[in-house]
Amino acid sequence: MKYAPTLLISLILVASLSACGKQEAPPAPEAQPDPNLVSVQPDFLKRLKIAPAGEGNAVDTLRVPARVSADERLIARIGAAVTGRVTQVHAVLGQKVKAGEVLATLHSTELSAAQLAYLKAVSQESLQRRAVERAKLLFSADVISAAELQRRESELAQAQAELQASHDQLSILGMTEGTIRKLSANGNVHSLSDVSSTIDGQVIERKLTQGQVVQPADALYTVADLSHVWVVAEVPEQQADLVTVGEETEAEIAALGGRRINGQLIFVADTVNPSTRTVTVRMDVPNPDRSIKPEMLATMLIKSKPRRQLVIPSSAVVRNENQDYVFVQKDAQQFVLRKVTLGEENNGSVPVVEGIKMGEKIVVDGAFHLNNERRRKELEG
Repeated sequence: MKYAPTLLISLILVASLSACGKQEAPPAPEAQPDPNLVSVQPDFLKRLKIAPAGEGNAVDTLRVPARVSADERLIARIGAAVTGRVTQVHAVLGQKVKAGEVLATLHSTELSAAQLAYLKAVSQESLQRRAVERAKLLFSADVISAAELQRRESELAQAQAELQASHDQLSILGMTEGTIRKLSANGNVHSLSDVSSTIDGQVIERKLTQGQVVQPADALYTVADLSHVWVVAEVPEQQADLVTVGEETEAEIAALGGRRINGQLIFVADTVNPSTRTVTVRMDVPNPDRSIKPEMLATMLIKSKPRRQLVIPSSAVVRNENQDYVFVQKDAQQFVLRKVTLGEENNGSVPVVEGIKMGEKIVVDGAFHLNNERRRKELEG
């Protein structure tokens, strides 16, 4: 047949094309190792402590903004007892003072006038007392009547009342009993009045300068004993049942590097602030080194009542790129780094919100070394 060569050529071409389509496929890429999986040798296992995750007492911590304030029971606002002009300033800000120590001296014409009135009352009382003594002698000699004796006794009583009133006025103006007796004895009037501290403490505020005229209503100094301070916070009313007077609690102070301080709740308000829907609570904190300053910002840490929950030791937690992980045992020599969500640490334990289940075996001691081993093998890759 004349078409046979043509058919033969076509068959040869089809066979060639089929052979080209049957080339071998490229090999599949090798599986990459899991970077979170680490295998260790038996001698390394001796450095690890493995235990099943179990239940424990979990405590939530409520963080409430707070501030430091001076203990109002240990603070005194001190003013002048008289109207006068400041002639000397003895105490400055930050100075430690004792009760009775003179802080400033005033010149007061009001004080000298009151002293003159007192001396006049002393003289008048003495005169009327002698008059009554004479009247009694005259009455016994039948020289004067009983009515005259009674009149002079009435005048003595009035003089004694005026003397007591002027004595009380000097006490109000700041003179001590000893100073008043000394004035009665020598009759020397002076116009200087001292402004003295009423408590032991430290001057935390001063509002006077030399030459200034001051009034009794003016608060010239504030003296505080800062050996104890208060931390005051506003607790949302929904969590008000977590705070009870007498409980021990903690606070963090950012200005002291986030240092935690311990104290006792000494006050929980009986009412809710209608504007903020919060309850005022107050914590008493010892401050022997005076490192805690009034008006520092703080955070009060209020713990909830304990409840049963899955907890793990804090030593089991590995921090990596701001995430929490634990090592879960896969088999005798293999461990998997698993991400977990945790609650607030309390007494060396931390509650687990999610990530592992009850009974799973985890590395509770040595997790840091195991993670270093994992990273080393990952780098060697």
